[in-house]
Amino acid sequence: MSQSHNIEILLNIMSKLRDPDGGCPWDLQQDFTSIVPHTLEEAYEVADCIEREDLLELKDELGDLLFQIIFYAQLGKEQQLFNFDDIVAAICDKLVRRHPHVFANQEVFSEAQLKANWEEQKAAERKQKSKTNTLDDIPHGLPALTRAQKIQKRVASVGFDWPSVKGALDKVEEEFQEVREELESHGPDEKLAEELGDLLFALVNVIRHSGFNAEQVLRNANNKFVRRFNSVELTITKSKPIKEASLEEMEAVWQRVKKLEKA
Repeated sequence: MSQSHNIEILLNIMSKLRDPDGGCPWDLQQDFTSIVPHTLEEAYEVADCIEREDLLELKDELGDLLFQIIFYAQLGKEQQLFNFDDIVAAICDKLVRRHPHVFANQEVFSEAQLKANWEEQKAAERKQKSKTNTLDDIPHGLPALTRAQKIQKRVASVGFDWPSVKGALDKVEEEFQEVREELESHGPDEKLAEELGDLLFALVNVIRHSGFNAEQVLRNANNKFVRRFNSVELTITKSKPIKEASLEEMEAVWQRVKKLEKA
């Protein structure tokens, strides 16, 4: 089957699922808002497959994610807002517009020039959409770490940034001290939460300046912790339930697990 034929089959399946006469009751109940959590879940499952290097399962997860796009396209078609072809046309136009060095024979010689051109194109698109402020089009629904990094990257594009990672790291130390002072003063919980948020935001800046993705850095840290704790639990439960182990026992095993990993 050709690629277009595959898409047509999928579009027809989606149309049938949403058909008031014999369609699926669950699919018929959905709207743009209700399927957003499913879209996010499918995107994370794609990321999980890649992290686990399960590239065979990745095919299925990418299909699930594609189905989310098809679902939105069907909803848009029903409300006479847009259809699947409109979605494809929009991304094709955007990619060509944002890559003039590829499609318009404009010579761009450096990565800095490429980034500058990219930001210029995005700024022009924001202006066209009546979103004139630098941060207007950064979605509120992004994971907080991802949104923080996007905010910092965007303001950096207009010159509001630390000259180097040292300035960002100094800011982390400043925010850490403010958290310590707030903890010692036993002030309002809201103030402590605010200072902790500032510390996290400052740390994201260090991660960005170091060339990493904050969301991925934390995902990797989560995975490492789970792997190590699983080893701790496996070791302890050979002799007793994990809940019966003292903190000192668990910490001792934890340190052994760390040493084995590093070795």
